[in-house]
Amino acid sequence: MNCFFCKGNLFDGTTTFMTEIDGCTIIVKNVPAKVCSQCGEASFSDEVAKKLEHIVDSLRQSIAEVTITDYRTAA
Repeated sequence: MNCFFCKGNLFDGTTTFMTEIDGCTIIVKNVPAKVCSQCGEASFSDEVAKKLEHIVDSLRQSIAEVTITDYRTAA
């Protein structure tokens, strides 16, 4: 499989996912992904994307300005 952006080779790895919702920055570390060896772009499987959505939804009510969690331990 090749990278959608640069056509580089993809390998199994992990990445950090970051998003901002309602003024709160949510950072999820150690997210499983296919990572491009050339440009570093990461893509997620449907299963990982669904879990990320669940993690973000559960943290969006956080009173903290920045919330950092680990994918492996997040609910």
